[in-house]
Amino acid sequence: MISETQFNKEIDLIISNAIREDVGEGDHSSLACIPESIIGKAKLLVKDEGILAGVDFAKKVFNYVDPNMKVEVHIKDGSPVKHGDIAFFVSGSSQSILKSERLVLNAMQRMSAIATKTNHFVKLLEGTKTKILDTRKTTPGIRALEKWAVKIGGGENHRFALYDMIMLKDNHIDFAGGITKAIEKTKKYLFANHLDLKIIVEARDLSEIREILKTQGVYRILIDNFNYEDTRKAVELIGNSCLTESSGGINENTVRKYAECGVDFISSGALTHSVHNLDLSLKAV
Repeated sequence: MISETQFNKEIDLIISNAIREDVGEGDHSSLACIPESIIGKAKLLVKDEGILAGVDFAKKVFNYVDPNMKVEVHIKDGSPVKHGDIAFFVSGSSQSILKSERLVLNAMQRMSAIATKTNHFVKLLEGTKTKILDTRKTTPGIRALEKWAVKIGGGENHRFALYDMIMLKDNHIDFAGGITKAIEKTKKYLFANHLDLKIIVEARDLSEIREILKTQGVYRILIDNFNYEDTRKAVELIGNSCLTESSGGINENTVRKYAECGVDFISSGALTHSVHNLDLSLKAV
């Protein structure tokens, strides 16, 4: 997993790039009709139901655009919200509020949608030991935001990117000449390059599970596209040798049954790639 410092750098990059993209040489709409000296106030109005996410990100955006803006938070990240709720008030330069508006809304609407969906999965898993994980199936350029939203919704983050964990999937295994060769080559690579990265290996059937278990040093086995019966068999085979993770088309109708097979984690790309934005507005008051 990436460090907090790395994560914060990612967030800073997202903000600076988004403002560059949206504002460019200037917000001419505001510059044309609102004097620089005008001070205003706006509220973040919720027009939907779900889990709120992105308040702390919004504060970072406002501070980036204009450190003199003040944010008065009424509802924190991770809280359930309903139509008519006011998440926060922001006050300061009217030009600055308008310059920040679209980035704040775009981010909060998507983050809230992801947090809401994640929280739904978390509730479906209550009473089991299984934790829900995100994946790398994220929107290019804003992965840090989407993974932040998963955490706000009560889920766990999988690896952030290709550089912070080893995951040997079917193509790696086939290109490397098989599971055992892929694992052994990986361990030699890590040793030679003085890297301390955890290794996850994907298994496509029970025979591959058995082969993985013959090699030491695997942190987690990815039980990919197994049915319930074979998932239970896989968990029994693996025992305490390493952690287990189910994946592959698991949805809200099947996630509980996979959890009841005894896996430690279930990963779902749908947490980030299949959501509908919550309806939020920033309105002058």
